[in-house]
Amino acid sequence: MASEDVLLRLAGSIVMSEKPGQELRLWRERLGVRLARLAAEMGLSPSVLSDYERGRRRSPGAHFIKRYLEALIRLDEGGRNLLGSQLFKGSDQAILGIEEFEEPVRVREVLEAVKAEPLVGGDRLNQPLYGYTVLDSLKAIYELSWFEFFKIFGASTERAVVFTKVGLGRSPMVAVRVAPLKPRLVVIHGPSRVDPLALELAKRDRVILAISRAESVDMILDALSRLGKRDPRIRYAEMVAS
Repeated sequence: MASEDVLLRLAGSIVMSEKPGQELRLWRERLGVRLARLAAEMGLSPSVLSDYERGRRRSPGAHFIKRYLEALIRLDEGGRNLLGSQLFKGSDQAILGIEEFEEPVRVREVLEAVKAEPLVGGDRLNQPLYGYTVLDSLKAIYELSWFEFFKIFGASTERAVVFTKVGLGRSPMVAVRVAPLKPRLVVIHGPSRVDPLALELAKRDRVILAISRAESVDMILDALSRLGKRDPRIRYAEMVAS
């Protein structure tokens, strides 16, 4: 695999991580690269590198992350080339469901279907959506490169993107923040509380953010599928009545 593609995917997983130093260490350990060997490749002392990995130093900046990953890639290419096999598994594993609605569906209807309550953008619940995408957020972090991230938008960005298996909601909103395209609605499923940073990022990007209390991911997928196939005459009557 091209080193540039590997670097892009690795950088994506680091940027979207809540603990970038720890994420760097996890990738090094996955490849079986010893700390001292990587430190020598980077021209650093093992103690300095360890401090970054364990969060004892200020969070690593973009320059340090680039140097770290480039050194890791060089060592990997000289050995078993495990990065390619771990990173290029196919984005289909990250996308659990994607569909375009037969007719526009309001944000409010989607939230009701997936048992979600709005956290940001509650004044925009009558805006239309034209499709949905459901993601396994953990697999999306590790498996979607920047150019593959475009796949989640289907035919329109005016859609609901549901992130499942979410911790505190920070990683999905960081991913949305750095992406050139933004969905109209982001729903997170899994956390009991949401990181304040996720709320702030949603406000800055004018993205409606909601949290789903649905019992399972299957319930979300079923509800969205049924919603997209409702008789448009019924939906039109409901919209006029409201």
